[in-house]
Amino acid sequence: MNQAIVFLAVALVFVPLAVRLGLGSVLGYLLAGVAIGPLGLALVSDPAALLHTSELGVVLMLFVIGLELEPRRLWAMRRAVFGGGTAQMALCAALLMPVGLLLGWSWQAALVAALALALSSTAIVVGLLQERHLMALPVGRHGFSMLLLQDIAAIPLLGLAAALGTAATAGAGGHSAAGGGLGQLGLQAAAVVAVVLLGRFAAYPAMRFVATLPVRELFTALALLLVLGVAALMQAVGLSMGLGAFMAGVLLASSPYRHALESDLLPFKGLLLGLFFIAVGMSMQLGLLVSQPLQVGAGLLLVVALKALGLWLLGRFIGLHRRERTLLAVLLSQVGEFAFVVLAAGQLSGVLPADTAGLLTLIAALSMATTPLLLMAHDRWLQADETPARPADTIESDHAPVLLAGFGRYGQIVARLLLATGIRPTVIDHDADTIDSARRAGFVVHFGDATEADLLAAAGAAQARVMVVAIDDPQQASRVVALVREHWPQLRIVARARDAVHAMDLMEDGVHHVQRELFESSLRSGRAVLEALDFDPFHARTLADDFRRYSEGFLRTARADRHNQDDLIRRVREAREQFERQMQADLARQQHRPGEVGWQRDDPA
Repeated sequence: MNQAIVFLAVALVFVPLAVRLGLGSVLGYLLAGVAIGPLGLALVSDPAALLHTSELGVVLMLFVIGLELEPRRLWAMRRAVFGGGTAQMALCAALLMPVGLLLGWSWQAALVAALALALSSTAIVVGLLQERHLMALPVGRHGFSMLLLQDIAAIPLLGLAAALGTAATAGAGGHSAAGGGLGQLGLQAAAVVAVVLLGRFAAYPAMRFVATLPVRELFTALALLLVLGVAALMQAVGLSMGLGAFMAGVLLASSPYRHALESDLLPFKGLLLGLFFIAVGMSMQLGLLVSQPLQVGAGLLLVVALKALGLWLLGRFIGLHRRERTLLAVLLSQVGEFAFVVLAAGQLSGVLPADTAGLLTLIAALSMATTPLLLMAHDRWLQADETPARPADTIESDHAPVLLAGFGRYGQIVARLLLATGIRPTVIDHDADTIDSARRAGFVVHFGDATEADLLAAAGAAQARVMVVAIDDPQQASRVVALVREHWPQLRIVARARDAVHAMDLMEDGVHHVQRELFESSLRSGRAVLEALDFDPFHARTLADDFRRYSEGFLRTARADRHNQDDLIRRVREAREQFERQMQADLARQQHRPGEVGWQRDDPA
């Protein structure tokens, strides 16, 4: 109980602090572990036992990942997994192994160490990919495929470490050892088949039965039992617990209970993952930083740099762009949690000396702390790199009546409507990729920053009649509006707003027409829902028009309160309740006049 209080307390102190400083939650957990570990306050006596228990967080994470991958999707990823993943392991190990040989290690020790250090952290990388919504992008797909291959490869790596350590003593007992190996392989194959059968023929009926019971927590208990049972089975036959959990997740990905399983397990996964990183921080042999500072520093630099180089080179062959290659190299440059297990197996078998294994374990743990720092540096470099690498286009003003700033999905629709009516706007955007795509599609888009007065002047702001601000970033949009109001007050401004508060700000700045980006499409979806519920189309449109008037009126009257969160929330609740009462009264009046029917359902309006 006391240790649980300590873990929760240090997590609540260090994690928010690290997140606030932009270092990420993982580094916060690692710092928390260092603080309460043997070299800190020494509040926990057995970090190794805690590390073993907290590995369940990695197991639960892999199960949740498996829930997101149906077998068909996993089969479609086979080339990326076994092609790109194998290439990543081989290339990074090939770059790392010569370092061990130059240090005088045996080739067996250098090989095991290189393969262990080539592994990356699934917990860190997947968390960052999900946090940044990168899983569906090419860098996310390739990165996850490499991690998946690494999780699979951790199993033969354990066998390799044991085999290389005992090869010299095999001698006459080699035949019996081979026989034992074949028997173990048979058990492992039987365990995999058992997991498949369990997922297909036992888990579905059990979940269906428990879901019919009124006791909701039983479903959570079943989910935990399923994951932990599969993990224990895999561990018993010498396989990875994480691989078993991942297989179970994939088998249940097509289940109607997938979302319920995921929602029930997410809190446990998050807490146990945090506990895992705390345990890693506690297990760091930081004394080596004092006794062998050069070896630790040089080793950390070499491991992270060589892995990043290998990943960057590989990204070129798998079709990633320059920025994506750099991001992939940063994300996977650390050493993974499974490396601790492989290094421990290498030490146990004798292939790695104890002092070498301890040094590599510290380097692996420290490399986890470098990823948030490198990612923060990458973001700053990218932010600086996004300043125009090329000068703004020279815009020959042809006295276009409309200036359009921003050519994303919003600005493109505005531009196409204008072009269809014979009005050719002058379009400005600062994203080079967007401009290149637009030009290939036949649009004339100029590169430049719309917040620069000289650029707008060259584009003909003095002669134009309307300025359309279709920029996604609210702060940048507000800067453009302020610039136009200051230098060209005669221009009518039509601006895109991110939300209601941004709309109020733009109204306050003097924008003539403010359009919230999702308001009209959401309102039309609401009309469609009403019609699906047997409201006639005329009445559904009337209700939608009433809501539009109410919303626009609320924006006008609530602008003064937008800077006071409490007053704004109070006004929102009062206005919503008043509108709902008004709508209920209108519905009641409508029911008393059933003969008043507007358009028929087949009316195009």
